[in-house]
Amino acid sequence: MEILNIKTFKREELVDITNEIRKIIQKNKWDSGIIYIYCPHTTGGITINESADPSVAYDITNTLNKLIPKSSHYKHIEGNSDAHIKSSLVGCSEYCIVENTELVLGTWQGIFFTEFDGPRNRKVYVKFLRG
Repeated sequence: MEILNIKTFKREELVDITNEIRKIIQKNKWDSGIIYIYCPHTTGGITINESADPSVAYDITNTLNKLIPKSSHYKHIEGNSDAHIKSSLVGCSEYCIVENTELVLGTWQGIFFTEFDGPRNRKVYVKFLRG
């Protein structure tokens, strides 16, 4: 297993971690199998979506903010209930195929760490499962 350290700079942002995941695969010479990408934080997540146009990441966070506003009548005393709800909707993990030491993604796809309560220092775990 590898640990990817991520520093976020905004309260909410999608951080493209695709190249870092590729580097981990190459470094470890992971040949063919599945990688499991896991976020151990309750206000962050992992998603796969378009990475070619940065406005997609903006649209995702903007829409989530409209659906789940920061200030509402939440009971959680820390004041970040919206972040927990967004994290639950996005999810904490993704699986990806690795074939011949290459990450298999669609043409426009990228892997994102989703931050909903930053800025923070975060970790993402990457585990390889041989095929």
